[in-house]
Amino acid sequence: MTNFKYSRALLKLSGEHLAGDQGYGIDPKVINSLAAQIHDIMAQGGIQLAITVGGGNIFRGMAASTEGMDRSQADYIGMLATVMNALALQEALERVNVDTRVQSAIAMQAVAETYIRRRALRHLEKGRVVIFAAGTGNPYFTTDTTAALRACEINADVFMKATKVDGIYDSDPMKNPLAQRFESISYLDILTRELHVMDSTAISLCMDNNLPMIVFSLEPADNMMRALKGDLVGTVVT
Repeated sequence: MTNFKYSRALLKLSGEHLAGDQGYGIDPKVINSLAAQIHDIMAQGGIQLAITVGGGNIFRGMAASTEGMDRSQADYIGMLATVMNALALQEALERVNVDTRVQSAIAMQAVAETYIRRRALRHLEKGRVVIFAAGTGNPYFTTDTTAALRACEINADVFMKATKVDGIYDSDPMKNPLAQRFESISYLDILTRELHVMDSTAISLCMDNNLPMIVFSLEPADNMMRALKGDLVGTVVT
């Protein structure tokens, strides 16, 4: 009997998190800590885990487009940045003996499998961690939307969004010390309150498919484990 509340989860990691305190690139301490956490979760059994990773620690397509770069071209560069992060995370996971597959929405057979939904499901059923890279393969879609889409496609029980803060607040807690954290909130309330948890396309996907989401911080290091077991960590969105 597993101790996990959810049997299949998708974790959304931001590229910025992988940069750690250095602010750019991939911090080995951060990625090794993530690998250790995921190892401990997978070692317990009874859980299938997929991951979608952003690329903002290397290149942000939307930011580049505001500086005059063609938006589509900028987004494609950003997609390639997510592949770099996915490969780095795969290497860290396999160093701690977690069987992992990277699936890319842009074909690049030398370094990753091409995304095929049925193959991804088979990997999950075999106990492999599947890392989805290169977004949806299309410009104008964020990695949050990619994560929501992939979570729906693999029939995940929960969509876990790791952020810098410990949940969803009624205003920016970095700017307002009096900001109040929600223990739970509906997707509709997020949209009507304009809380900017993630883009409206991703929120609508989750809402339309009745996919619960947990918005939480990866600190302390056992938060991911606790969230998967159903402990009150961060904010639950339904």
